[in-house]
Amino acid sequence: MPNRATAPALPRRDQIRKEAARLFAARGFLGVGVDEIGKAVGISGPGLYRHFAGKDAMLADLLVGISERLLDEGRRREGDADGPRAALDSLIDGHIDFALDDRDLITLHDRELLHLKEADRRRVRRLQRGYVELWVAVVREAFPPLAAPGAEPVARAAVHAVFGLLNSTPHSAAPQAVQNAPGAPGAPGAPGAQAESGSERAGLARDSMVALLRALAQGAFAAAAAEVDRARTTA
Repeated sequence: MPNRATAPALPRRDQIRKEAARLFAARGFLGVGVDEIGKAVGISGPGLYRHFAGKDAMLADLLVGISERLLDEGRRREGDADGPRAALDSLIDGHIDFALDDRDLITLHDRELLHLKEADRRRVRRLQRGYVELWVAVVREAFPPLAAPGAEPVARAAVHAVFGLLNSTPHSAAPQAVQNAPGAPGAPGAPGAQAESGSERAGLARDSMVALLRALAQGAFAAAAAEVDRARTTA
């Protein structure tokens, strides 16, 4: 038999992160026990404490970690880009990748942020504000009308609207394997499964979703700039 290259196994801590995110997203932070996470990665529940102090620490690691990653990656993309329009396009593409590849983390943020300890929740919020400010600054450079005095609130509103659009992809992209797992939202036998339509279960293929999201995000910023111009000329 020819030798085949095999993908390297994830480090144990990363395995725990992945399975904790999957289970928390599928059934909620309060609905998942440490023993269950341990079983998913093939170790005893108490064995998890060699890697994390407990469930609270896992959730904080996931939500603080992704907030740090988004901000660091956003800064890198902005710094590497050749001009503000290219920087904005790169930021959009990076966030689309996050939205499509880390759907469990989007679900966790929407649903489980309140379960973080206060210090961790403040840290997440601080990192998120930095990420928003990065986008607002780039958008205002990319679209000169949004850099006009008084136009900053429009730019900020457009950024938040685009985040809402991109972060909605867990509900519209083709489902990941977890969404078909027993007990997962929308899975056969799960609450609400019968209420979903066939199109909701199927979603869009990744390439189609990327192209659509990119066009909608770029269009949203162009529309915001056009609205500022319109308001200025009719004032």
